[in-house]
Amino acid sequence: MTETKVRTMTVAADDDGIRLDRWFARHVPECGRGQIEKLCRTGQVRLDGKRVKAGDRVAAGQAVRVPPIAPRAEGALPAKRTPVLSDAEADRLRACVIHKDADVLVINKPAGLAVQGGSGTDTHLDAMLDALRFGAAERPRLVHRLDKDTSGVLVLARTRKAAQALTAAFRERRTQKLYWAIVAGVPQPREGRINAPLGKVRHGSVEKMGVDDDDGKNAVTDFRVVDEVRKRAAWVAMMPRTGRTHQLRAHMAHLGTPILGDGKYGGRTAFLPEAEDVSKIKQLHLHARALIVAHPAGGVLRVAAPLSPHMVKTFADFGFEEVLGRDEPMFDLDY
Repeated sequence: MTETKVRTMTVAADDDGIRLDRWFARHVPECGRGQIEKLCRTGQVRLDGKRVKAGDRVAAGQAVRVPPIAPRAEGALPAKRTPVLSDAEADRLRACVIHKDADVLVINKPAGLAVQGGSGTDTHLDAMLDALRFGAAERPRLVHRLDKDTSGVLVLARTRKAAQALTAAFRERRTQKLYWAIVAGVPQPREGRINAPLGKVRHGSVEKMGVDDDDGKNAVTDFRVVDEVRKRAAWVAMMPRTGRTHQLRAHMAHLGTPILGDGKYGGRTAFLPEAEDVSKIKQLHLHARALIVAHPAGGVLRVAAPLSPHMVKTFADFGFEEVLGRDEPMFDLDY
């Protein structure tokens, strides 16, 4: 089956600077290399409306025109269709907006919603962004990512100029991010800095990030225990000082206190069988709580996102008190 609609996808900060054909391999895997080159030659693939070659580099914030893709001749999977949101689905997405101005949108991303598509991912935020135009001429653009199972603050740019400014801020680490997690066990010490380089490691058929003192990339996380329950679990606030893949998950597992529900990094120790509602505990308990970034129009943007429903439930079960609406001195973690 052939994809019958033109799609517009946004280059995220994590893909900044890679070749266009590699970007397609990541996000439109049903399109072969030969197809990409042909589509570029015929002007069907474009970046921000301009013709491009398969070997050209993409920049974060750019809009990629993805034309209808025919399946590969042998063993190809059907191309994925861009989902059409119902009015109710669009309303639910718009209800996630926690900040909106002429340049910037911020949503409280639900846990379980992928930010961008890929192999096996039919539903993702990037395909839904038209629902967040709010009458604007331009489609919102992604400028950074959160993992599918992580909830919380996600920033979108409403113009290309804003996308360029925000993307540069994220790429150059001119942001401050605060995450909340519930972990199995209580970190010792209760606060400090984790300075442990991370690289890809393989355990059987599973590839993940792990501490690699020889070849890993620099990874630094500040953390503090905010509260604990019977030494079985703790609420931890974390500030990543670098931006490695799965950094917080790998660093908490490295301390011996994996994030609750994170079976990939914590195995059985990431679950508490005595919890009141085991089904809730099986979800990842990691939330992008707050962020500070320079606003494209000047000044500073500070945003904070309420907890996702499954973490609200676990907070209540453990007796942790989330105080909403306070102007936290978040970024020195002074609770």
